[in-house]
Amino acid sequence: MILSTPRLTLSPFTEADWPFFLALRQSPDIMRFMGSIASEFDVQTLFTGRLNDKHALIIRDKTGEALGDVGLQISTQNAQEADVGYSIAPFAQGKGYASEALTAVRDYTFHHTGVTALNAWVLAENLGSVRVLEKLGFRRVQVLEKAFSLNGVAYDDWVYRLEKEA
Repeated sequence: MILSTPRLTLSPFTEADWPFFLALRQSPDIMRFMGSIASEFDVQTLFTGRLNDKHALIIRDKTGEALGDVGLQISTQNAQEADVGYSIAPFAQGKGYASEALTAVRDYTFHHTGVTALNAWVLAENLGSVRVLEKLGFRRVQVLEKAFSLNGVAYDDWVYRLEKEA
């Protein structure tokens, strides 16, 4: 699966994406909203999974520079639902890339799969992602108070949902 937008190309991971993926997953600025910084071995295991996942995409600008990643996980319990997640490198944040990439994934998902609802999980403190999700029409449907522990601190986890229009 390769998706294209006016400024971006979203394509499957390749082995050459390893240095970027490692830097992204070991960036304190990125991981402060996602989880503890993992060892290189653990990040390599995660990366191998991305290489084998047709719904895990690297986000590049039209020059080919890697900007982030986005993934879609279709539920094994209900094939009409999927979770979506993304990360954008600090140097590329605030430029609309997350919105553009997520729009492309949303449109692909709703038009080319049986998925009719997308879910996204975000820490309440991650105001950038909250803005992206709300801009695209996601609605907060659940607040899980102090449900996510990160580096010994409990955070509220917000669940967002977007349903395909009939």
